[in-house]
Amino acid sequence: MAVVTNLSLKRSTPDVNALDKLTVLVADDLKACNALIIDRMQSPVELIPQLAGYIVAAGGKRLRPVLTLASARLCRYGGDRHQGLAACVEFIHTATLLHDDVVDESDLRRGLASANAVFGNKASVLVGDFLFSRAFELMVEDGSLDVLRILSHASAVIAEGEVLQLTTSNDTGTSEQAYLDVIRSKTAELFAAACQIGAVVADRPSVEEDALFAYGLNLGIAFQLVDDVLDYSALQARLGKTVGDDFREGKITLPVILAYRRGSDEERVFWNRALEEMEQGDGDLDKAIGLMNQHGALRDTVERARHYGAIARDALGIFPDSEEKTALLDVIDFVIDREF
Repeated sequence: MAVVTNLSLKRSTPDVNALDKLTVLVADDLKACNALIIDRMQSPVELIPQLAGYIVAAGGKRLRPVLTLASARLCRYGGDRHQGLAACVEFIHTATLLHDDVVDESDLRRGLASANAVFGNKASVLVGDFLFSRAFELMVEDGSLDVLRILSHASAVIAEGEVLQLTTSNDTGTSEQAYLDVIRSKTAELFAAACQIGAVVADRPSVEEDALFAYGLNLGIAFQLVDDVLDYSALQARLGKTVGDDFREGKITLPVILAYRRGSDEERVFWNRALEEMEQGDGDLDKAIGLMNQHGALRDTVERARHYGAIARDALGIFPDSEEKTALLDVIDFVIDREF
């Protein structure tokens, strides 16, 4: 039976970024969380740990569970419930990735073959369902109805966001508000819930729950805005995926919306052909990037991200100064200033 056995943490090095520093602060908790992830993705059905292990091992920085662990530490929680809930958050996130790649017909995930490309669509969907179920088992074991309410609601909102995105795909008439509704649901809601439950386990007042929810929500929106910029501007080696995936899939993101809105009639004919009719040829991606740069669409999308980052920063203002608060504030800049 194939399992993941290497989820080890990188220790602090001279030039670590803000997320690495935050990860080091919660290193012991994250180690326990990773051990729980490995344990709970096991199954006598061999394909389940094989496929789950494949995508978990290829995972990124574990940003969402790290936010849960750091939020609990910010609230001075001294127990270990946050470790299981951080694993729960990662299972929800991983399940959505599996489903996303099937829906998007993606062949790559962070520069590697996606799970659906290796194991097939049917297996990816079903293992995603398995991981969702494991997440709900962890919620029930935690025993808090508040935690169950927050995370189950987040799971429902994520699914709604997936369906909403289907209605905006290939539609160049998509409004900026409709796009924001999609990314709030698909991405930001889990960021928000991951942070909020840190206050719940620490039994902190609702004002602190609300503050951490607002921090996570606005950080998540900023994260996705920058992700959508990176798809049109980053080198594959830096980004971990092929540049232009969103364009090839006909996804309507804010850089597209701004370039379309600011462009000429002739340019809108190009966007309609490439994204609505999906008639794309050699040079179309370069032309799209050129139009985005010409109309300041990429620059202004990053500025939108800075706006949401500022809201996230303000949300933490009620907490006293601490290592955790400083690290969480620094992560905002890290999310926005990723290579692009």
